[in-house]
Amino acid sequence: MRFYRPVGPVKAMTFDLDDTLYDNGPVIRAAEATLKNHISEHHPRTAALSPGQWHHIKQTLLDAEPRLSSDMGRWRMQTLQQALTHDIDDETEVKKAAKVCFDCFYTARSNFVLTDEMHQTLAKLARRLPLIGITNGNVDTEATGLSRYFSQVLHASIERPMKPSRAMFDEAVTLLNIPAHEILHIGDNLEKDVYGAIAAGLQSAWYAYNRKMIMRQEHVRVLPHIELDSLEELVTLL
Repeated sequence: MRFYRPVGPVKAMTFDLDDTLYDNGPVIRAAEATLKNHISEHHPRTAALSPGQWHHIKQTLLDAEPRLSSDMGRWRMQTLQQALTHDIDDETEVKKAAKVCFDCFYTARSNFVLTDEMHQTLAKLARRLPLIGITNGNVDTEATGLSRYFSQVLHASIERPMKPSRAMFDEAVTLLNIPAHEILHIGDNLEKDVYGAIAAGLQSAWYAYNRKMIMRQEHVRVLPHIELDSLEELVTLL
């Protein structure tokens, strides 16, 4: 544990999820492969689209509604709907097929198991103080078993701009009814989590599950209050 800023009282914590509590990269790659296999089996013309064509669909949607960048689920669903018109003419059937494809991806995207150590640490923390999840992603916290530790999980959306926007941090502060400076946010991304939390008035802790934490190799706008070697150190901190 390394301290870069003075740390005040901590009466609640907020957590990033992806790459903070588990390695999200392999999970997403496996989910993408599962979706690709499903599309190949059921929608051959859509499966034949090139990466460039998929990118064009996504970018066209984003140009029309820039806020989609904060809502990964909605952006993916609309992308699938556009792509599947290569196989399906009826609008209602396109929406049904897109929902099946999306569910295929979403189930695989949330199909992983947290380590026993992570469960134990989150359980210890949850017994001591309130926890809220704040994520730019759309992982199913019920399926992964994460929901038992958090009083709320806030997912970025069109209505909730993604971190480093302060929108979800401010919402967490309101839900907790605790002054922002007495809340510690833990996350792997020095821009989205650390900078975002500090800009919103929270304290911040930097911890990355998915990679070696070498600060000179990261994009840094501000230093965190604390750099952690393991999340178990949060128990010690309390």
